[in-house]
Amino acid sequence: MRPTRRQLLGTLAVAGVHAAQGKDKVTRYIRYRRGSTVAYGILDEDTVRELHGDLFGDQKETGAKHALKEVKLLYPCEPPKILAVGLNYKSHVGDRKLPEHPAIFYKPTSALQHPEESIVIPPAAKNVHYEGEMVLVIGKRVRRASREEASAAIFGVTCGNDVSERDWQSGPEKDLQWWRAKGADTFAPLGPVIVRGLNYGDLMLETRLNGAVVQKQSTSDLIFDGPAIVSWISQCVTLTPGDVIYTGTPGHTSRMNEGDVVEVDIEGIGVLRNRIAVA
Repeated sequence: MRPTRRQLLGTLAVAGVHAAQGKDKVTRYIRYRRGSTVAYGILDEDTVRELHGDLFGDQKETGAKHALKEVKLLYPCEPPKILAVGLNYKSHVGDRKLPEHPAIFYKPTSALQHPEESIVIPPAAKNVHYEGEMVLVIGKRVRRASREEASAAIFGVTCGNDVSERDWQSGPEKDLQWWRAKGADTFAPLGPVIVRGLNYGDLMLETRLNGAVVQKQSTSDLIFDGPAIVSWISQCVTLTPGDVIYTGTPGHTSRMNEGDVVEVDIEGIGVLRNRIAVA
């Protein structure tokens, strides 16, 4: 049975996190299309409260409200740039030497894909893998940040899938850089919501392929946590509002095939769900 939008958005999970955090307020932001209009909104159970202005600055509610079932969810922000961390769980590093600092790479913004839209495997690709990840969303400009400044710069978190073609990444057809292995069109699904107010340092991440659990680990097991990642990047690259950082994948990954369905489910955030198609 196809999951409902409420199931994909993890309403009950968020309620549980909210209760556990006491007075901390959890706010869920979405970007959506309704008719010909694209807007940001605050998600309150099954109701979308429309926003006007800068999501990361002067935002105000317009007073308009929509039923969740009436809108199309899009990737939840439009990032100026996408960065990602490799080898950031011991379970993924395996027998390799642990990194001394976050191993950063870029993904192009043209790789973004919406929730519920297809990950499209390019014609020449033969070994495309899922990588379920928590994604940091930057809320303020930050350069050469301390750990405290880096922590304050994180606006919220969402789900991501760092889709990767392993033969192009490290196999016999590998390139000088990961421009296509990690950056092919649709190789950066993102969403469905940005959540503020969570303890994102201790959330359970689960990836499912056709309903079977293939990855499961807490974000507390990251080798480099969110503030460490942001601080490290900002020493050389200025981060700006809307930038997103994929924080790494746990455990092992495997090939996806046409017709497969991959879900990245993070406690308190919801489920990023995409079907696999072939170009």
